[in-house]
Amino acid sequence: MSVALHIRPYPAEARPAPEDQLAWKIAELAAADRPVDQAAAVMVACRLVDNAAIAIAALNRAPVAAARAQALCFRRNGGARVIGLAPDVRVDCTWAAYANSTAVRELDFHDSFFALDSSHPADCIMTLLAVAQQAGLDGAAFVKGILVAYEVQTALVQGLPLQRHRIDHVAHLGPAVAAGIGAMLGLSVPVIYEAVNLAAHLSLGTRQIRKGRISSWKASAPGHIGKCAIEAVDRAMRGETAPAPIYEGDYGILSVLLGGYEAEVVLPDADAPCLSILQTLPKAHSAGYHGQAIIDLALRLHQKVGDPAGIVSITLHTKRMTHMVMGSGSGDPDKWDPKASRETLDHSAPFQFARALVDGWWHHDRSYDPGLIAEPAFVDLWRRVVTVEDEEWNRRFDAAAPLDKHHGARAVITFADGRVLSEELAVADSHPRGAAPWGKADYSRKFADLTALFVSPGEAARFLDAAFRANDLSAADLSALGLTADLCALVVAPRGLLDLTAK
Repeated sequence: MSVALHIRPYPAEARPAPEDQLAWKIAELAAADRPVDQAAAVMVACRLVDNAAIAIAALNRAPVAAARAQALCFRRNGGARVIGLAPDVRVDCTWAAYANSTAVRELDFHDSFFALDSSHPADCIMTLLAVAQQAGLDGAAFVKGILVAYEVQTALVQGLPLQRHRIDHVAHLGPAVAAGIGAMLGLSVPVIYEAVNLAAHLSLGTRQIRKGRISSWKASAPGHIGKCAIEAVDRAMRGETAPAPIYEGDYGILSVLLGGYEAEVVLPDADAPCLSILQTLPKAHSAGYHGQAIIDLALRLHQKVGDPAGIVSITLHTKRMTHMVMGSGSGDPDKWDPKASRETLDHSAPFQFARALVDGWWHHDRSYDPGLIAEPAFVDLWRRVVTVEDEEWNRRFDAAAPLDKHHGARAVITFADGRVLSEELAVADSHPRGAAPWGKADYSRKFADLTALFVSPGEAARFLDAAFRANDLSAADLSALGLTADLCALVVAPRGLLDLTAK
């Protein structure tokens, strides 16, 4: 059902033929006429609903308003829809992809996937929807593109460890989106190959995006990569070539950025369905995925702890990735700073544990309220929370298949009276192995919760009906797919360079 492709760097005089390169194998995956698994197609619809809900909830946040204002500078008849705006407002698909992807990413509230590296595979959805709407594609083509994009991104995450080399995981997103677009459009292998090479080249960036002062660019990065992938496909369709071999070349990704790394990338056979979307994980909480189980654990402990004033220390024993990305191992004092950006706090496990422990609930907006965060008693408790890397948790995470990994932590809470409370949680409740695995009803409930303040009941019902039938939508129905916010005014961003015109 699958084939493992061994890839390594090659000297210039011995570079592999195009047909033997990873980018070509990805292109073959995208171009193959393969069956669509029903469960996978249903999950595409669920993740489409998830994306739309999160995007609507983020409509009035500054990065989203800025991206929307930029997109509106590129109106186009027959273009793609912009989330929140009326159906007749159409913009060029590159900018719709950017604006809508920024809205999805802003709250750090959509799916994740973990192996050697990490990623948010649903970052591809709004880009592919924008292209499908402008290109006049139907729902079946759109679903095929999503499944291919997920397959490519998860394969790269399982094969190439970007994070340990301080390269951001959006480097996996670009080639995945290019492959998904190629699959939707039915492009040939040579054309998709050129697009994948260029998209991979343009998607590279450092992990500083998720360290130190985490800025609003974290939300915009996937949309930017989506734009790059669209332009890479467009260029390849016009007969232009791209840097190659982008992975195996002597100046390529494996050689220069990954220190000569040799890898195995596993791709499905030509006649096998794309199933990797079923290995990706939903989020019940608006926070980095490493915090999902930690928040659920803190919510469990809320009643047991009682008055948090008696707590002397809280130690979260967890895996290295959580410790380094979201905990004490990062070396970032920002993770305990009440003046830190929301983007920083949604990547702070100590903040998330303390906030959920004190409140007994988690909310995508109220949990990040600056007033609550700045309360001296809360800040004092928050700064008593540390993470430590635990080899047992590393083993439970590193040695397992994606769905078998343990993502959580063991909390050890020490009280002033000498009591010690210790409890652990291996996976988030929403995880397929969790206490309450998510299904269609959970995505619908999340959609209702996040859109209630922005979208009328009739508009919400219309969207849900269409989205859950994504694979069966006609081209006209897919073109109309979107959500109009009509119960509040949208924030208008400040003017920028793209607004300027000669007088």
